[in-house]
Amino acid sequence: MIAKGLIALAMFGTAAGEGYIVGKALEAIGRNPEVEGSVFGKMIIGVAMAESTAIYAMVLFFVI
Repeated sequence: MIAKGLIALAMFGTAAGEGYIVGKALEAIGRNPEVEGSVFGKMIIGVAMAESTAIYAMVLFFVI
């Protein structure tokens, strides 16, 4: 039961990290709209990498 709680905490951390990534990307685009394509692509890669952590945590949640 404690393990599942820790896994849920990992998923919460991932969601917070993704929100931070997207927020900073939108802030950068707001400051300099000309770099939208570059920032957007890097943001998608960052969110995908962060999401992989949540997927691993979800798999562990169902395995335990």
